[in-house]
Amino acid sequence: MTDSTPAASRGTPHHDGTGKLAALCAAVALGYLTICLPLPVIPLFVHEVLGYGDVMVGVAVGIQFLATVLTRGVTGKIADQRGPKVAMVAGLSMTGVSGLIYGAVALLPLPNALRFALLIVGRLAMGCGESLTVTGMLAWAIGSLGAHQASRVMSWTGAALYGALAVGAPLGLWIGQSLGFVAVAACIVASAVCGLALAAALRGVAAPGGKRIGLGSVLGRIAPAGFALCLQGVGFAAIGAFVSLYFHARGWSGAGLTLSAFGAAFVAVRLLFGRLPDRFGGAQVATVSMLVEAVGQAMLWLAPSFAWAVAGAAITGLGCSLVFPALGTLVVSRVPPQNRGTALGAYAAFQDISYGLTGPITGFAAARAGYPIVFAIGLAASLCGAVLAWALARRTVRAARPDA
Repeated sequence: MTDSTPAASRGTPHHDGTGKLAALCAAVALGYLTICLPLPVIPLFVHEVLGYGDVMVGVAVGIQFLATVLTRGVTGKIADQRGPKVAMVAGLSMTGVSGLIYGAVALLPLPNALRFALLIVGRLAMGCGESLTVTGMLAWAIGSLGAHQASRVMSWTGAALYGALAVGAPLGLWIGQSLGFVAVAACIVASAVCGLALAAALRGVAAPGGKRIGLGSVLGRIAPAGFALCLQGVGFAAIGAFVSLYFHARGWSGAGLTLSAFGAAFVAVRLLFGRLPDRFGGAQVATVSMLVEAVGQAMLWLAPSFAWAVAGAAITGLGCSLVFPALGTLVVSRVPPQNRGTALGAYAAFQDISYGLTGPITGFAAARAGYPIVFAIGLAASLCGAVLAWALARRTVRAARPDA
């Protein structure tokens, strides 16, 4: 099917656009909740129930992000050619399917090796669903409000996603510990169905017409911002993959609070300071943000207590918050509207690459040097990202000079 509703960006009133953006954010939050609910549960399930070590824990967490990155090109093309609503509805449906697969992993009397393989299938389905859902939502919202509000759209979207993280991570951990993995799977399915119902009720936007540039050209235009985003993602991926086991090794309870602290700080910055990239420049804001992230990762690496670690997660959230919309404004400005979905998908793929590689790499390091090392890796990556963003800022300033 093709979404043929006229683009709302051609004259949609601001208040109507705000209402639609809020509704889309609610739908994408419900979709992202399906990802956040099992996030702290899966490492413990793989480690304690299935009996696998740290490297396989990293694989189970990171494989979802690999699936996401491998499907970004396809999902962007679907959003550009068939309409972003089609992409988002398909994505929410796939996240529901992943919940059903998780339920089968919990219930079927299979050997642990087969249960792990089935879990991987569910993680792959979740990765594809995430790709479709987020890419479709961003293209849908920017198509509705206009490219000049891209930073606002990305800020609101990120607030919705990490608001879901702040709620979903501790909720998923509590459900998993109290009721079991099958209850987590049931909640995933319910959340996906609710998000699907909300998205299906909203009016879509037409796929933009006009000649599209090739994927290679798109990648060439967005690659510098993408590489910086990739480095930024290591810190969050390290927290998501190993904070539960890190706390368990230290004898601390309440690992889910670190993800809540990260998510709450992330959302607060998005809501209070989401327009900073428009005022001061995307690359400049990204530079400062990644330096703040580096401080948070250093605190987690060297944490002497539970409170110190939670504070480090919160500061990491403060730093991560504005990087995606800050660099994303550069991405949207460098491609034509008919390639916007492809560009956003490719841009997000750099973050997916970061998430996908961080799990196995840090798992390998943790198996040899202990869990704190994963946050030392996050510290190094965020510092490198700050240097790259600073170089982008200098290039942007030079390009804007009349005599450049």
